[in-house]
Amino acid sequence: MNKILLHICCGPCSTVAIERLKGSLEIAGFFYNPNIYPEEEYELRLENAKKVCEMNNVPFILPTYEQEKWEKTVKGYEDAEEGGERCKRCITMRLRETAERAKNEGFNFFGTTITVGPKKPSEKIAIYGAKIEEKIGIPFYHCDLKKKGGIQRSIDLSKEFGLYRQNYCGCRYSLSRCQI
Repeated sequence: MNKILLHICCGPCSTVAIERLKGSLEIAGFFYNPNIYPEEEYELRLENAKKVCEMNNVPFILPTYEQEKWEKTVKGYEDAEEGGERCKRCITMRLRETAERAKNEGFNFFGTTITVGPKKPSEKIAIYGAKIEEKIGIPFYHCDLKKKGGIQRSIDLSKEFGLYRQNYCGCRYSLSRCQI
């Protein structure tokens, strides 16, 4: 069976991704989110992502929390609109790290759970993933997890499993702007 390193942004998003991919791919979760602020929020999301992986017998990989690297990546775009250049840089950074790790550790694909987010444009994420695929040389597994009731399924599974559902995208710049 082919293996995918799946970037997990949070527990709720991972529910639908794991449910839909399990059985067709061997999944490992990768929680690389140096954008999440404050630290308490990071810990909550981390705890819930781990919980979903454990419930599904999915290996969980936790790389270093590199907030300074993230700050440098988005520097100059702090006031950019949600979904704009700051978000592009943030998502691309996280996908690139996932792709590099996937390639180095022998995975067949890299992917992300971000596409289940109601405010995350799947078409743009597909483009970012394709560019990274071209540069790093490992296929991006694109799946628009919003389709076929993905958002509602994520909400239902989150309630069923008692998961924390955040009310903003994650970074300190989105804290007051990106309500879910």
